[in-house]
Amino acid sequence: MGFVETEIQKFENPNCAENNVFYQAMEEVIYSIAPLLESDKKYVKYSILERLVVPDRTIKFKVTWLDDNNQIQVNTGYRIQYNNALGPYKGGLRFHPSVNEGVLKFLGFEQILKNALTGLPIGGAKGGSDFDPKGKSDSEIMKFCKSFIIELHKYIGPCIDVPAGDIGVGSREIGYLFGEYKKITSRYEGVFTGKPFFFGGSLMRPEATGYGVIYFTQSMLEMESKDTLEGKICTVSGAGNVAIHAIEKLLQIGALPVSCSDSGGTIYDSRGVDLELLKEMKFEKRESLEKYLQTHPEAKYIPIEEYPEGGHAVWDIPCYAAFPCATQNELTEIDAQNLIQNGCVSVTEGANMPSTPEAIDLLQSHKICFAPAKAANAGGVVVSEFEMSQNASMSRWSFEKVDEKLKSTMEMICKRVALTAKDYGVEGNYVDGANIAGFKKVADAMIAEGI
Repeated sequence: MGFVETEIQKFENPNCAENNVFYQAMEEVIYSIAPLLESDKKYVKYSILERLVVPDRTIKFKVTWLDDNNQIQVNTGYRIQYNNALGPYKGGLRFHPSVNEGVLKFLGFEQILKNALTGLPIGGAKGGSDFDPKGKSDSEIMKFCKSFIIELHKYIGPCIDVPAGDIGVGSREIGYLFGEYKKITSRYEGVFTGKPFFFGGSLMRPEATGYGVIYFTQSMLEMESKDTLEGKICTVSGAGNVAIHAIEKLLQIGALPVSCSDSGGTIYDSRGVDLELLKEMKFEKRESLEKYLQTHPEAKYIPIEEYPEGGHAVWDIPCYAAFPCATQNELTEIDAQNLIQNGCVSVTEGANMPSTPEAIDLLQSHKICFAPAKAANAGGVVVSEFEMSQNASMSRWSFEKVDEKLKSTMEMICKRVALTAKDYGVEGNYVDGANIAGFKKVADAMIAEGI
């Protein structure tokens, strides 16, 4: 058994199905950082990997609240504080029925390395609840948020742990959480990011992740001496915050995004996605993408059930660059084959771990420029840290200043990843470069502070 397999075997628990995505993420990192662990024995000596994959603490609590019918409802809340070697714990809260400890471990583990890559003073964490905001009234969401923060407030603070939003948690939910936190503690401080602008939120936070994905891709294509995105056909999956703002930035730079998708199917509009209609449908009316055809009957809607099992329609559209921005493991080996056959040059992950390991291996073997999520979708946490800085100094930055700093930070991350990959003999491999660079930064800090 080789060195990498021995390390992986230490952490595997095949009887715990909910940890599957965590093990997938962990295996990717271990394979990537093997050259670092073998070339510098201090990381093995100080048991950095063993210490890093186990959270500092896992907080689990009951959340009880009254619905609009005055019926008592019970959900489970979590906060996994993973590592604070580089700064306060930082990571989103997710409200979705799929939330469990395994999913949050995966997201928190990825968050450590993502935050390290930014060069900003923030650690890694993740949290949330199996509460589903869909179909709930504003009153019910507010009551749930108040009950949730009554438990969570004991463990957070501007120099301890600073949660943000994630799936199911937008500015409305953050507002309710922050409002109750102030009532409980009588403190007005930057304990959450993603707040509404009028009480301390940063401009450009909603756009940050999607814009950052495009900034990273532009830098990567330049580093790899490829054509720019201008005038090129691009495919995007998803129809949430990240996908919509990635589409918006693509349109701004002169690219042609032709697709988006939701749980029901995929829209393909060869003239380019109607951004304003998409925003209205998803941000205001929360409608199915199928209704896009009512305004643009010349577009094509492909229901998910009409596509072969194991593949997805959005990745069978010929494109220059692809942007998976929907969910975990959405881009499969079959999808990768289709992208390659259709001449795709670049794939950038906007969602967290949206590509399967088999798909990544295939894309890389065909020299497709591949940008992993932990580097490419760091824009959200970057602007969250900007919000922390603004709160700490009681100042407000302009949209232009935030955008400029985001762009320069994403370019810096890209260059750091590319140069690290080159230094460790895997030039052009942005997955290994990101994992090594992020791990090394956190590991060196852990060694410096002792045990």
